[in-house]
Amino acid sequence: MTKIAVIVGSIRADSLNKKLAKNLEALAPEGTEFLYADISTLPLFNQDVESANYPEAAQAIKDIVAESDAILFVTPEYNHSFTGVLKNAIDWVSRPWGVNSWGDKLTGIVGASISPNGTKFAQAALADIVEWFKSPIYTDQEIKFVVTEETFDSEGMLIDAAKDTAKAYIEGFVDWVKENPNKPE
Repeated sequence: MTKIAVIVGSIRADSLNKKLAKNLEALAPEGTEFLYADISTLPLFNQDVESANYPEAAQAIKDIVAESDAILFVTPEYNHSFTGVLKNAIDWVSRPWGVNSWGDKLTGIVGASISPNGTKFAQAALADIVEWFKSPIYTDQEIKFVVTEETFDSEGMLIDAAKDTAKAYIEGFVDWVKENPNKPE
């Protein structure tokens, strides 16, 4: 079983990126399990409370990341970057100092947006942080969807070329994870 921690960078009820994540899950090869991390209940990061009163919501995400073979960030793009709620989750899960759960984890970064640039800038900004954690990033294929009426059907399912792109991505990502298992130092 290949376990993928899924971090959706949107907490909107009708999030395009939640739809994208669910589609990727449905298209994933047999034997792949998506473990969704809930970032919606995290308090704002505060270093004053990180050691004394580490939030249960952050610990739950750290646990999901720890039991996963890889991480898949599914991010929208806001103001040429990824969302504040995603940055908040990244900060919590990288703490306390010396207990960074993101480090060295195989990582994929995808996204969907109505922006004419898709999620190009959000993914680049997120990649800078992921690289800082020394986490390898899957780069053989990309999903930076510019969402139009030809991306999702009325049920939220990817259609036509978007579905083909998503299927190729998730199959390639899972194969890459299987070929490059995380090795403890």
